[in-house]
Amino acid sequence: MNPTIKKVTDRIIERSKKTRAAYLRDCEQNMRPGPRRKRLSEGNVAHASAACPVLEKTEILGAKWANIGIVTAYNDMLSAHQPFETFPSIIKHAARRAGATAQVAGGVPAMCDGVTQGQDGMELSLFSRDVIAYSTAIALSHDMFDGVMHLGVCDKIVPGLLIAALRYGYLPHIFAPAGPMPSGITNPEKAKVRQLFAEGKVGREELLAAESASYHAPGTCTFYGTANTNQMLMEIMGMQLPGASFVHPNTPLRDAITAQTTRRLVAITNMGEEFTPACNIIDEKAIVNGLVGLMATGGSTNLTIHLSAIARSAGIIINWDDYAEVSHAVPLICKIYPNGISDVNHFHAAGGMAYLVNELIEAGLLNTDVTTVAGGDGLHEYTREPIKNAHADPDPVVYRQGPKESLNHEIVSSVDKPFRKDGGLRLLEGNIGRGVIKISAVEEEHHLVEAPAIVICNQNELVKMHKAGELERDFVAVLQFQGPAANGMPELHKLTPILGALQDKGFNVALVTDGRMSGASGKVPSAIHIHPEALHGGPISKVRTGDIVRLDAANGKVEVITEDNLRDREPAIMPKAENLSGLGMNMFEPMRSRADNAEAGASVLGDPHWAQNLRNPNG
Repeated sequence: MNPTIKKVTDRIIERSKKTRAAYLRDCEQNMRPGPRRKRLSEGNVAHASAACPVLEKTEILGAKWANIGIVTAYNDMLSAHQPFETFPSIIKHAARRAGATAQVAGGVPAMCDGVTQGQDGMELSLFSRDVIAYSTAIALSHDMFDGVMHLGVCDKIVPGLLIAALRYGYLPHIFAPAGPMPSGITNPEKAKVRQLFAEGKVGREELLAAESASYHAPGTCTFYGTANTNQMLMEIMGMQLPGASFVHPNTPLRDAITAQTTRRLVAITNMGEEFTPACNIIDEKAIVNGLVGLMATGGSTNLTIHLSAIARSAGIIINWDDYAEVSHAVPLICKIYPNGISDVNHFHAAGGMAYLVNELIEAGLLNTDVTTVAGGDGLHEYTREPIKNAHADPDPVVYRQGPKESLNHEIVSSVDKPFRKDGGLRLLEGNIGRGVIKISAVEEEHHLVEAPAIVICNQNELVKMHKAGELERDFVAVLQFQGPAANGMPELHKLTPILGALQDKGFNVALVTDGRMSGASGKVPSAIHIHPEALHGGPISKVRTGDIVRLDAANGKVEVITEDNLRDREPAIMPKAENLSGLGMNMFEPMRSRADNAEAGASVLGDPHWAQNLRNPNG
């Protein structure tokens, strides 16, 4: 075992000893034998089965079969979630063949950051994660289910579902993804058109054509953003079947994996032979495995927020020091856009998750003695890949050993010959606050930027300055009042094409903000998730236009070079937001008022009694 990975794992176990033990006690107290619905009254069960077909109603009322609850994020606006329309029928059929019943327990909202990017609705994006967790809790509140199937893919949906699953950790839970869309135009080509549009060199018609050629079919967007990082995590943390992440939707293999996932969930209920509740899967070792996967693949910076909230729901305390140490020990061995030119389909073809997991295990970078939904030999099961069983009985999927050598070294390398010696995620500290930066796609010449600050409170201010020709110089854009408490911590990709174009012209530019940039964080150095946030009087609120700001990724520094003491300055006051009455955003004021900082997970969920000390992210 890599000594750093072991040290971080042991430290998290020790830090979380009391809260984890209390969480497990709570889960154990809520476990009980036999169908859970046996404790319900006759009237309760009659209500819950009234609309079922005769066979299902008979088995539910008879309380002999396991009953599976389906929590779905289906809607037909999101390409990644549209395929879920057909999943319940596949799941119900597979459940009947396995001697169980299945019901759609409830739906959860699923918004798309791609649709809301740069729009007012983006200010609801992060909080939608906790709304999804609440919605999942409502779906499971009927206590009718012996196991839960989660249908979700994208940015906030999977973390929200998993947070709730862990709060119901005494039940088995399993995730069934829909898979990515086929590849469209190359991601660099798409990014180039966006940049040309920002420079005024192409019009809206050309931009729309490029975007439509990129996002063009059912399935997940193919770049390696938060959605596809989620899929990697659900595999490497053992919450979905091996090889389930990157098979295309609406294909025989995808449908077979969904049916197999159902059969496996039935087997791990307490009416099966391998009872495996979620609380036994997501432990400290699984969380560290998630961190390792995040670094090895160059995954989304959104997970520096989400994994903290996920861990907290299981009584586990992690912080950005853990991320930083894991990043230092784990090399980047994947080049998937925005870290390269290839997409997740190319990654899958080059060996995908089976190769990745095997390579990390062989290098001693993963905890293999973990429990997973796949059972068997722990994480070693995830070095195999699924193929369609031609005979389809008894199992629709069979597994074979995955590749032990990369099938394309330009996309997936090895620990011995990595693309970077570290994971490319750095912890930043200084007199501006504490944040993170993703540098896996940033050229080394841009790792240090020292330039005058341009302080703004809305990304549209920088857009106006760009259109007015006022940005043809070196600068650090300091974007304040974008934290969870201020406006819900929106992603700020509206600035990416502008800053990228200026960088290409030879200017030294960077971004410092208490907001987010997410999985598409690219070639411009961006210090993000800064806390304490500006609204709470954090030092970022005291930076003034003209201050010299130094962003030093190599040495983990973000600071104002000043002779006076930044702490003695008066903090800026957040301008009155004129748009919070639009799109129902005024409804989210109670969430903004109680949101944690980004390092603690930016959560608004109430803490159970065992988590009272989790408000301090540093333990």
